[in-house]
Amino acid sequence: MSEHTEVLVIGGGVIGTSIACRLAEAGVGTLLLDRGALGSGSSGTTAGVVRTYFPGNALTGGLAVRSLAAYHDLADRTGIDLGLRRVGFLVLFTEADQVADFQRELADQRAAGVEVELVSAADAVRYNPLVDPDTLVAAAWSPEAYACDPAAIVRGFAAAAERAGAVLRTGTPVTAIDPDGVVHTPAGDIRAGTIVCAAGPWADRVAAMADVHLPVSTYPIDMLLTEAPAVAANPLPMTLHPSSLRIRSWGDRILIGMGRPAPDESREAWLDRVSRQLATTYPALAGHRVEHGWSGDLDVSPDGTAVIGRDPFRPFVYAAGFSGQGLCQAPAAGEIVRDLVLGREGNSHDRLGVQRFHPSGGVLRR
Repeated sequence: MSEHTEVLVIGGGVIGTSIACRLAEAGVGTLLLDRGALGSGSSGTTAGVVRTYFPGNALTGGLAVRSLAAYHDLADRTGIDLGLRRVGFLVLFTEADQVADFQRELADQRAAGVEVELVSAADAVRYNPLVDPDTLVAAAWSPEAYACDPAAIVRGFAAAAERAGAVLRTGTPVTAIDPDGVVHTPAGDIRAGTIVCAAGPWADRVAAMADVHLPVSTYPIDMLLTEAPAVAANPLPMTLHPSSLRIRSWGDRILIGMGRPAPDESREAWLDRVSRQLATTYPALAGHRVEHGWSGDLDVSPDGTAVIGRDPFRPFVYAAGFSGQGLCQAPAAGEIVRDLVLGREGNSHDRLGVQRFHPSGGVLRR
């Protein structure tokens, strides 16, 4: 293989396929490469929820609101069932200062189009019957959160991209990137007018091949499962506790997330900590066996906000560091990258948190 393409997208997860779709639909010659199968990276490691409320981050909420509308359109255009099913998002508050933080940012959230409100502890129990109201002072409720099928979303973007003329190749890792834009793979070389890095957990390594530094790193996560008690609603909303414990329905079971063991913590100690927090927050789950669901890696940025921008010295565009929130932002990220490639960047993207880098390595957030 020795060829030329206008844009080469590296990474075939939900971000990369969204970018390829938007570029191809804009008439840009697009080739996408993935080292494995489409969606085989961090896109398949999430809790499978698309939501619009992100506590403390109205910029991400704005991207998510824009993206949710695009998902409904994608389902209509492709005829692919994305598995979208409204479950809602409940954030528990156990301290008065958490409520104060929520109220301070509420105007910004609503200005970004996020639908969220403060509710009482009794209302929280109405949304999630497993919650112990005696441990709460209030909660935030956002109805615009949907369980989804991440694999179907990747298929939808891939189908739309190919229909618009993009070429998608799997099992094709990038091994090197030359300064003149030649990308090396085991199948041959590709000369790209613009390279787009959307490689998820491998984004920093791909960027380094082009002598571009991205302040993102890889963070491993574990998702756990437990049996649902008879009193559990079906579906349970995605529910977030200040301890970082989050749960939601997963078929007839409950999906649990709470990070990974600390560097000096054994897996057994971490599982015990998760079980104790689960029993404290949800007494009906006390004594329930917690089992491994699946593991994976996420690409994370220092502040948890995605890094989207263009290198000032070469035609290299990046979309990385989504920190487990890429599923919620992928359609908007695809539109932003498309506009960066086409030189259409403007105030609308600046308001949505596009980031670029100063040559010294510092992040310029506009």
